[in-house]
Amino acid sequence: MTLDLIKKAKVIFWDFDGVIKESVSVKSDAFKKLFQPFGVEIAKKVKRHHEKNGGMSRYEKLPIYLDWAGKDHSNSLVDEYEKKFSDLVINEVINSSWVSGVLEYLKTFANKQQFFIVTATPHQEILLILKELQIKELFKEVIGSPISKDVAIKQLINKYSINIDEAIMIGDSSNDYFAAIENQIQFILRKTELNKNLQKQLKCKTINNFLYGQTKKN
Repeated sequence: MTLDLIKKAKVIFWDFDGVIKESVSVKSDAFKKLFQPFGVEIAKKVKRHHEKNGGMSRYEKLPIYLDWAGKDHSNSLVDEYEKKFSDLVINEVINSSWVSGVLEYLKTFANKQQFFIVTATPHQEILLILKELQIKELFKEVIGSPISKDVAIKQLINKYSINIDEAIMIGDSSNDYFAAIENQIQFILRKTELNKNLQKQLKCKTINNFLYGQTKKN
């Protein structure tokens, strides 16, 4: 089973949204709400794009969405909308459901494996969320945006002299997949309702949850 493979890894690079917390829809709704003033169609377009590009940083998404809304996407306006978005999502992410079994897995194996988080969530924001969830100490290091996931993994491999044959990446997006492949790390896709097309496209192992006996291998 895929969970057995995960347990054998010495190092795990974790995505956050959709892998540790069921928070992808929280951010979808926040993007939709943020761009609702520009019309229903723009808001729907923004939501669809976000859901198809879950591993993409909001700093990359916001200029695109502001352009669709007919707004100047200067750095100052992007920063303004990033702040609005952050205010909408932080508490919702903290209060969102855990992916089944993941909290128990993290607490059980944190002293047996090395855990890292690489996420598109802004660095200070993810640190705040992890602190509020009281799980920050379970991870050896956490890297959020603006550092991209592929660069983050490369930095961690070099910093901690990680053997890539003993490491895996668990994510739920194509962005996560390519970050792993770029660093020659085995990738495991966490299956969600929003990545069904990706499940068909990728030739990799998958996992539904972290409950022993309820995982599935492609």
